[in-house]
Amino acid sequence: MNITLQEALDTLLAANNIIITSHLNPDGDSVGSSWGLAHFLRGLGKQVSVMIDDEIPSGLNNLSFVEEILLPEEDKAYQADLLVVLDTTLDLIGRVAESVKAPVLNIDHHPTNDGKADKLYLDGERAATAEIIFQLLDLAGAEFSKDTAMAIYTGLATDTGFFRFSNTNPLTMRAAARMLEAGAEPNLISETLEMRPYSHVKGLADALQHIEVWHNGRAVGVFLSYEAMEHIEATEGLIDMIRTIEGADIAVVMKYKEADKARVSMRSRGLDVSAIAVQFGGGGHVRAAGCGIEKPFAEAKQLLQEAIDAALAPTDKAETAEERQ
Repeated sequence: MNITLQEALDTLLAANNIIITSHLNPDGDSVGSSWGLAHFLRGLGKQVSVMIDDEIPSGLNNLSFVEEILLPEEDKAYQADLLVVLDTTLDLIGRVAESVKAPVLNIDHHPTNDGKADKLYLDGERAATAEIIFQLLDLAGAEFSKDTAMAIYTGLATDTGFFRFSNTNPLTMRAAARMLEAGAEPNLISETLEMRPYSHVKGLADALQHIEVWHNGRAVGVFLSYEAMEHIEATEGLIDMIRTIEGADIAVVMKYKEADKARVSMRSRGLDVSAIAVQFGGGGHVRAAGCGIEKPFAEAKQLLQEAIDAALAPTDKAETAEERQ
C-alpha cells in the first residue's frame, strides 16, 4: 500500500521495537539512511537495531556508527513491532526477510520498487534514500544530532558522487547544508570513505585486468568469475573507475561472490540501465542500477552483454542517421 510521508512517520512513531535493514551489497546510502533513522528513533526512547545481511564495505567500516550493525544469525527468528526496509525491496535484503517477523514499512527512492511491502513510501525524484530520511526527520521537527547528521550526509554524498552526479538537486544541497550545521564533517567522511587497505587497491588493479570494451567502444565492463574473485579482496569503486572511460555510454561490473550467482552493477551517461536490470529481476535508476543473475559465468555474461547491446542499438541507428545528414 502506497502511503504519504506523514503516514510513514506515524507508522514509525507507533512502533516501539524496530529493526531497520537495507539491501545486500550495502553502500553509503543504505547504511547512512539506516543509521540516520536509527539515531532519531533511539532519541525518542525506542528500541532500534540495524541489521544487514552482508559484509559492510571497508570504507564505511571506518565510520563509527557502522560498528553496531548486526548480521542476522542463521535460523534465528527476531521479533519486532516493525521492520523498516530502506533503499531497496524485500527480495534484496537476504535472510532478514525470513528472520524478522513484523509488518514491513518500505522507504525507497528507486522508481523500480515492486511495491510488495505492507506499506510503501516511494519518491523516485529524490537523489538518495538519505534525502527522504532528512525530509522525514524534518517533518517530525527533529533536532539533528551530530551522529544523525554524519549518517545522513554520508548517504547524500555517496549516492550523488559527492554532489557531482545529475541526480543532485536543490533539496540535496539544502539537506547537506543542514547536516553541516548539525555537525557533519565532510572532510572526515570523504577521507574515510576514500581510504583503502593496500590489498583492496591491489584488488582493483587485478580486477582491471579483466576489463572489456565492446559495441564500438560504447560499452565497457569488468567480468569477474568466482575463480577470479577468489584472488580479489574487494572491488569497491571499480564501477566509478571504468564509467569515466571516454566514449563509454554504459559501464558494468559483474562479479561472483558465490558460485553461479552474479552481482551486477551498471552506470550510464543517460540510457536507462534500470530497464536492463529489471530484465534480470533487479532495478534502480535511469543512470545507476543493479541486479543478480543466477546463471553460470559464461551464460550470465552473454545474457548481460546481449541486453546491453539491445539497449544501445536504437541509439546506434539515431547516430547513424545524424552522421548521414
